[in-house]
Amino acid sequence: MDNNPIDFKRIWRQQEVAQPTMEELRHKVKQFKQKGLRKLILCNVLLVATSIFILLIWYYCQPQFLTTKIGIVLVILAMAMFIFFYNQLLSLFIKTNAAQTNSNYLQELSSIKTKQKNLQTTIMSTYFLMLSAGICLYMYEYTSRMTLFWGIFTYGITLAWIAFNWFYIKPKTIKKQEAKLNELIDKFEQINNQLNEN
Repeated sequence: MDNNPIDFKRIWRQQEVAQPTMEELRHKVKQFKQKGLRKLILCNVLLVATSIFILLIWYYCQPQFLTTKIGIVLVILAMAMFIFFYNQLLSLFIKTNAAQTNSNYLQELSSIKTKQKNLQTTIMSTYFLMLSAGICLYMYEYTSRMTLFWGIFTYGITLAWIAFNWFYIKPKTIKKQEAKLNELIDKFEQINNQLNEN
């Protein structure tokens, strides 16, 4: 009986990994763009619908405190600002040309990455700050009618939800988006490097 252990790691590393074809990569980019476009449209619809709903609340409930009105304006401004900057990705998601070269695809993906990075850092931070401030100001009128315990409890739950989104949901979403985009960029860079070597 042979007592030599089998080196599975060495065998695994020696396997040839099939490189994706250009057509497969282009299809993945097309899917990535379509998914991005669907998310952009859904985000627009949800934020516009939310803004309309908030304006209807203002119209029908007639808040008395100035803080409530300022809160509503801040929330709507935050959403409008986010929509404005998010929609700048629209042209990059719509633009598709089957005759593009690898370097064009790479350039396009890099542009998406740059705009997404700006959106995920500066714009998202401003959005969350304005939204949080707006919600807190809006809630003041209604929590002021509660007992101290329920007022603190209401603010605590609201701020905990905002913190959960800020510290858990947002980083997780950003990481997922970056991983998909970086994978596509890496594959196009590999193909470009192979073409340059030949």
